[in-house]
Amino acid sequence: MSALLHWFQPWYPSFPMAVSLLGGALLYLRGSLRRRTQWWKQMWFWLGWSLIYLGLQTQWDYYAEHQFFIHMLQQMALHDLGPLLVMLAWPVPTWRAGIGAGVRSRWLVPFMRWAPMRVMTNFMLNAWVAAAMFSGLVVFWLVPVIHVGVMLNTPLYQFMNWTMVFDGLLFWWLMLDPRPAPPAHLRPGLRIVLPILAMIPQMVLGAVLALNSTDWYPIYSLCGRALSGISPLTDQHLGGLILWIPASGLNVVAAMVALRNWMRLSDRERLPPSRRQVQAQRRAAHSRAAG
Repeated sequence: MSALLHWFQPWYPSFPMAVSLLGGALLYLRGSLRRRTQWWKQMWFWLGWSLIYLGLQTQWDYYAEHQFFIHMLQQMALHDLGPLLVMLAWPVPTWRAGIGAGVRSRWLVPFMRWAPMRVMTNFMLNAWVAAAMFSGLVVFWLVPVIHVGVMLNTPLYQFMNWTMVFDGLLFWWLMLDPRPAPPAHLRPGLRIVLPILAMIPQMVLGAVLALNSTDWYPIYSLCGRALSGISPLTDQHLGGLILWIPASGLNVVAAMVALRNWMRLSDRERLPPSRRQVQAQRRAAHSRAAG
């Protein structure tokens, strides 16, 4: 029992992380009590949210700092799988219900309309910026020179984890939005294409790490690896395989979900007319007017 409890003790206790995770969980719980939320959506949300918590505030953090392939498993959980599961549940309406109408109208809406906030959100919600950030952050934090600094600096390490979670939630929120555009920020077709494009850089980097014969991350040997019997190159190859195949494969899953959402909108005739359809309608209107 003591060993099990020890596993759930955070390696790096972080009050802001704990408060943010607890706040998100309580808002969702409150919202699910105020509005009807399907059981399967609640299941996906709690699975994803729990996975993010485990990646941030348990002993997983210790092993991630002392074994490269475990670090890659952690980053996949924080950046890809955890946020993907959360957004599969589409928790936005439930979170909104948990906040309450009074707080939204008095505080949240004015804050979101604040000019600096609008500039920042317009930039980050741009389709190509979001895709570049999603793949770019993975590559950035794995640049060997930067990675050494991250492993030796606790605040920077926690900042890296924060950025991975935030970026994952943001990207999957844009890609898995089940609504037509507008109110969704991206057109349904773009939500299918972008996950495929975004996975290419991390697939390339994963393949390079998995097939390379040079140890790019000797910092793990200097700090002491958590698991004995695994050579540095084997450790790196395993980490590269995780980035190359399962982490990238989640983008394909997301593209399939986006395709399903598109088909559902089409069946319900909720898609906006295409440019060709609009032009055909205009020509038909002109013909009727001329006749």
